[in-house]
Amino acid sequence: MQRAAQTLLSHGNLIRNAVLQHVRVASQPAISRFMSDSTTRIEEHGFESTTISDILKAKGKNADGSWLWCTTDDTVYDAVKSMTQHNVGALVVVKPGEQKSIAGIITERDYLRKIIIQGRSSKSTKVGDIMTEENKLITVTPKTKVLKAMQLMTDNRIRHIPVINDAEMIGMVSIGDVVRAVVSEHREELDRLNAYIQGGY
Repeated sequence: MQRAAQTLLSHGNLIRNAVLQHVRVASQPAISRFMSDSTTRIEEHGFESTTISDILKAKGKNADGSWLWCTTDDTVYDAVKSMTQHNVGALVVVKPGEQKSIAGIITERDYLRKIIIQGRSSKSTKVGDIMTEENKLITVTPKTKVLKAMQLMTDNRIRHIPVINDAEMIGMVSIGDVVRAVVSEHREELDRLNAYIQGGY
């Protein structure tokens, strides 16, 4: 999935630029001003228009953050059990009694590296002992562009990113969510460019 994300990031702009270059080269001097204005309009409404908010809306009830958290005092065993029950790979960690205050995040990777590999007991280890702490947590807002989120996730080699609005957790998106959104956006953009080239605009 990470490789797919990196491929989309590196090739998405190449595809757009190649098509736009074809449009510019094919244009006649008499209509160059029209082409320039139209190209700008296509670019404004094309790539990078989808936001994290769009992903959360598409996920519907699955975006509800009510089950996406655990506390620092929970055992790692209970946290992993919750991940398994809800088919997710990460949980936001909060302080006991402070469900709106994020303390960090625990992922499957934390479990593998800090429990399994080190031979620790998941039933006696607290989530707070192995989580990625809040000061190291990478987050996005509902207004963050999808491609920006993908860049953050690939650069930092993470597969889940909390969505924060006004210092409150409102959801979580995965690299899979982001890749699906980017693929959909690129498909729609290519359709628009194809329609433009064929005279649909």
